[in-house]
Amino acid sequence: MDDTTYELAGRRVHRLGFGAMQLPGPGVFGPPRDRAAALAVLRRAVDAGVDHIDTAQFYGPDVANELIHEALHPYPDDLVLVTKVGGGRDATGAWIAAQRPAELRDGVLANLRSLGLERIPVVNLRRHPGSDVALDEQLDALLELRHEGLIDGIGLSSVSLEEYRHARTRTEVACVQNSFNLSDRSDGDVLAATRDDGVAYVPFFPLGSAFQPENPVLGATSVQAVARRLEVTPAQVALSWLLHLAPHVLLIPGTSSLAHLEENLAAARIDLDAGALAAIG
Repeated sequence: MDDTTYELAGRRVHRLGFGAMQLPGPGVFGPPRDRAAALAVLRRAVDAGVDHIDTAQFYGPDVANELIHEALHPYPDDLVLVTKVGGGRDATGAWIAAQRPAELRDGVLANLRSLGLERIPVVNLRRHPGSDVALDEQLDALLELRHEGLIDGIGLSSVSLEEYRHARTRTEVACVQNSFNLSDRSDGDVLAATRDDGVAYVPFFPLGSAFQPENPVLGATSVQAVARRLEVTPAQVALSWLLHLAPHVLLIPGTSSLAHLEENLAAARIDLDAGALAAIG
């Protein structure tokens, strides 16, 4: 089996995809600094073989989806668009929860409109920390939307091992998108469970949170030392390390820069040797 691809909602995709979160303006809010560059990044990603793009209507809001639509519609047959519901933005750009079934439905409809789709390949349910809405109520809403033909795969995001296992008693899970990187490995139990179940695992913040003032991943002494020895960048080392974890790991690093996009894509071709893996730990 080709270890450069993995199944996502019944379709095989390359393990290194693209995340659209960085396409809008600062704070993932408002228009991009350079619209032409954002469109060029999307087109180059697909031309380079990216067939898995992660987005959300509340990136902007609407900005990321509208850029994707302008750059790529009509979409290539092999492109898997993954979006998410469960969150939103207020007028100041603050992140807010949108966890109730009616809000999840509204989120799916908003994604359909802005992406110009009749059916979304995968919709991730983003569980908000401390949500007072039962997981079953949320799954019921997404299952109804799938019954109506508006979505295909149902994924999960920011879920615990218990929530993941419970969701699998209700429906097939297309993927799990949780935080995981070199400096934050606390989600190892979900990573292992998805591996055993053959479910795609998509770590967000693969290079560390974009909202942290300092980056503990790229700043790690071991990562920088390996990067120097292999003559690559620390970001490429961190992405390659994630790909080496297990064949079901799919990456969605994002950028609004063509040069950074090429750097990210090249990470899929880096083979970390035993010494590099041991040094990183």
